[in-house]
Amino acid sequence: MVKIYGVARSRAFRTLWMAQELGLGYEHVKIDFAGQGTRSPEMLKLNPNGHVPVVDDDGFILWESMAINLYLAKKYSPGMLYPGRLEDEARAWQWSFWGMTEVERPSLTALLNRVGREPDPAAADEAEKALAAPLKVLDGIVAADRYLLGPQFTVADLNVAGILAWARQARVDLAPFPNTAAWLRACHDRPAARAARDLQRE
Repeated sequence: MVKIYGVARSRAFRTLWMAQELGLGYEHVKIDFAGQGTRSPEMLKLNPNGHVPVVDDDGFILWESMAINLYLAKKYSPGMLYPGRLEDEARAWQWSFWGMTEVERPSLTALLNRVGREPDPAAADEAEKALAAPLKVLDGIVAADRYLLGPQFTVADLNVAGILAWARQARVDLAPFPNTAAWLRACHDRPAARAARDLQRE
């Protein structure tokens, strides 16, 4: 059985969503940031960086949310959530890495400065402005196809939409990007995404 370490309010949300999409039986080990949390000796043995998520798939340990999701999709849903063509596989990697390099930091900055313990509206507004360029890129892509790789939802969509969940929580205005807004709504309305969001309330 797959073990997923990390609370659903962290980047582990993306992996919990993936597990729900795959219909995996899994054990959710709710490691929080409080106290030693992710930096306990036990967790540092799993991930020396002291971050979550981490998965243990029958003894195979893997960390970094994008790598985890690509691995799980390829192992448990080849040709469906994980693309069957080499070119589409490369595009799934492209979008996953793009999400981390172009979207994650401004999305998280906007979230922390809008709903964090010490809000900074000016910093949140600047982060939202920084998101405009990548959101415009995304808007053009999903104007042509329903999902990032074509008509079918894949790991590429899950990974990018999982990152943009922070922008949605930060109330980033998507009105200038209607195609992105529709795509993100379609991704987040999936039953598996709803199930993963329910875990954030625990």
